[in-house]
Amino acid sequence: MRWTRRSFLQAGAAAALTGLLAACGQERATTPSSNAAGSGAATPASNRAKLDVLRLDYAYYNPVSLVLKQQGWVEQEFAADGTKVEWVLSLGSNKANEFTASGTVHFGSTAGSAALLARANGVPIKTIWIYAQPEWTALVTRKESPIASPADLRGKKVAATRGTDPWFFLLRALDSVGLSSNDVTIVQLQHPDGEQALLRGDVDAWAGLDPHMAHAELTAGAKLFFRRREWNTYGTLNALESFIAEHPDVVERVLALYERGRQWALQHPDELAQILSEAAKLDLEIARKVLSERVAFPDPVPGEALHSTLSEIVPLINKEHLVQTGGDPQQALEALIEPSFAQRVLTRANGGA
Repeated sequence: MRWTRRSFLQAGAAAALTGLLAACGQERATTPSSNAAGSGAATPASNRAKLDVLRLDYAYYNPVSLVLKQQGWVEQEFAADGTKVEWVLSLGSNKANEFTASGTVHFGSTAGSAALLARANGVPIKTIWIYAQPEWTALVTRKESPIASPADLRGKKVAATRGTDPWFFLLRALDSVGLSSNDVTIVQLQHPDGEQALLRGDVDAWAGLDPHMAHAELTAGAKLFFRRREWNTYGTLNALESFIAEHPDVVERVLALYERGRQWALQHPDELAQILSEAAKLDLEIARKVLSERVAFPDPVPGEALHSTLSEIVPLINKEHLVQTGGDPQQALEALIEPSFAQRVLTRANGGA
């Protein structure tokens, strides 16, 4: 399928409508108030809504989520509450956004760019944590391909997963050489399928995502022909405003576990590689390459650095008409980032009140 600006707009609008309808239909959904979703202020214990099931996603591109799932810390934390914990696999930011919007998960792992696009298209999510600062995407081709720069993609087939960081990376790469989505045929595939399509020769290039990208490199000699580390937006953890408003205590407790997982990941790089290797069914060498060369665990508070990175893609969102009529990406960016929960978690973790 050849993606045009009209089809991008239609797809974006449809995705936004789906997300909004799903979000509005959640059980016990509430309108966020300045006391909860806006300020991150704690809710008295007597006013907290009981949560029967806590649903979190895990993703191969979010190593800390794999740590939490493997260690069983979330289940331990909420056992006394009688809260059941369920884990849902996200294969890409687009799926994580769908899951979060529909209530399939309460916490979803995406790239910052994907969270911004969802928010701009009407999905009422907030970014509450940074789980990683990765270089998880690049433009990839086969080892024998003559393609050497984004300019060589004119008229070519490129696999990408719409609404994810690799997809945005592709659009930015095209834009940097005076091209747009209209100058290529974007083949919409989930990340693992994109790798296979490239290696089979079904597409000329692929906007890759680790660990699949590292797998293609080490097992098939795939070439990362265009890289820009600074274009990779942060890995962000997101939740619906309605959930944040109703369960601020759960949000803080989950983020405290994410901080525990972040510290564990920093202190146990070999064990982290083993967890990724086993979860994603990768050779240990591939997992080590991803984690040692392309993943950092920075200050997890979503703040100015994230805002600055995302502000750079707002013009691209407008240029490609990726937001439905009436949507405002800049306004969405200002509403997206919620640092207060993470700030309190780190303050307590560092011995503060």
